[in-house]
Amino acid sequence: MAIIHLLDDDVAVTQACAFLLESLGYEVCCWEQGETFLAEANLHQVGVLLLDMRMPVLDGHAVHEAMRQRESTLAVVFLTGHGDVPMAVEQMKRGAVDFLQKPVSAAPLQAALEHAIQISRAAFSRQEIVFCYQQLTPKERELAQLVAKGLMNREIADAMNIAVRTVEVHRARVMEKMQAGSLAELVNRLQRIQ
Repeated sequence: MAIIHLLDDDVAVTQACAFLLESLGYEVCCWEQGETFLAEANLHQVGVLLLDMRMPVLDGHAVHEAMRQRESTLAVVFLTGHGDVPMAVEQMKRGAVDFLQKPVSAAPLQAALEHAIQISRAAFSRQEIVFCYQQLTPKERELAQLVAKGLMNREIADAMNIAVRTVEVHRARVMEKMQAGSLAELVNRLQRIQ
């Protein structure tokens, strides 16, 4: 289940928006300050940050930038009463999924959130694969690349100057560490991180 984080210093707006989102079936978590959100929220999960642009201390731009630097998998949708076209274009270039003006009705908000959740799911999935790949030893990475190119065990053994049995052992470890149930799944996972 994806979580929707609301970050806005206007408590009345946050409460009204939270009520609307909860009535639509979303799990909602409200925040009033960017620094608190960045310190306490799980930035590496499937979810969306509905972010106001104008806030004291850390504004929406600064929060978004901090999330980018931390490689957050949360998708960002700006929801602001103080936006303009150049601001929207700039944030979209930086990876925001959408830029909505307050007040926003339920239909466009829900459409933006559903699109953002799909993007967040893909980012989270890719990050999991990257984590698995990082667990591979340099030899296992080399072998994984050769497997992905379609080489047979004998060809891999010749290319890496190791025994066929060693290739089989490394290959089994690669499959396990990459959480791949088949060769096709392994190749797909390796392609997603290149």
